[in-house]
Amino acid sequence: IPVTDLIPPEHTIDWIDQHADDVVAIVHMGAISSTTETNVDLIIAENDIFSRTLWDICAAEEIPFIYASSAAVYGDGRQGFDDDATPKALASLRPMNPYGWSKLLFDQFVARQVARSRPEPPQHAGLRFFNVYGPNEYHKGSMKSVLAHMYPDASSGKPVTLYRSHNPDYADGGQKRDFISVKDCADVVAWLLDNPNVNGLFNVGTGKARSFADLAHALFASLGRQPDIRYVDTPEAIRDRYQYFTEARIDRLRAAGYERPFTALETGVADYVQNHLSGPDPYL
Repeated sequence: IPVTDLIPPEHTIDWIDQHADDVVAIVHMGAISSTTETNVDLIIAENDIFSRTLWDICAAEEIPFIYASSAAVYGDGRQGFDDDATPKALASLRPMNPYGWSKLLFDQFVARQVARSRPEPPQHAGLRFFNVYGPNEYHKGSMKSVLAHMYPDASSGKPVTLYRSHNPDYADGGQKRDFISVKDCADVVAWLLDNPNVNGLFNVGTGKARSFADLAHALFASLGRQPDIRYVDTPEAIRDRYQYFTEARIDRLRAAGYERPFTALETGVADYVQNHLSGPDPYL
């Protein structure tokens, strides 16, 4: 399918052009976020080309621009998790799926624009979100957080399922992620909007990796149940691309002035489960 046929409808851009004087900032979180999507033309159109279009509009109209990058750009993590925005550092990254590559392509575009002194928005900040969990993710299907996937079984008295480890360095359930509450992510975005002098590319994670077993234990604790976990083999289709460890380096975000502590895993899980998932209205 020609990429030009996949660019979002022109009226989306037209609306921004027509109302530019009323737009305080653009916070661009929309994307095809599925790590298993294989339609590369579609991913490039939605995640890279459309983002470049928004960048150009924000530069021309002097509108602050905050956008979602992703920790998926780090691939298997062998290059580390440093949010270095220089072209050389970006060129060293090797994402493991088209989604990750699309996010890296836009990060590289931004880096080139800045390095070449091309027109840029008055504020621009890319946010590399790590493993986000929390309310209002219910529409995301298979891309929901592991916590949201486990909750229905755990809350109904059943065991939860985690992937067995196929790496001798990690026990079953010992695979680690940097789990971060969506409420912390929203706080970072709000802080950036309040600090228009802050520009750059920033990891958004807690800076502390925790295991999937820790996540499951926190879930059961929030429900008042003893842990009940069963393990299944990681599907062969993703086994060779499976990440065993992610952990955000948050030095640059802290150096930029963001001082608020991030929510501990047990606290964030309890809040999500008890105040949202278990409530009469999970969206509140």
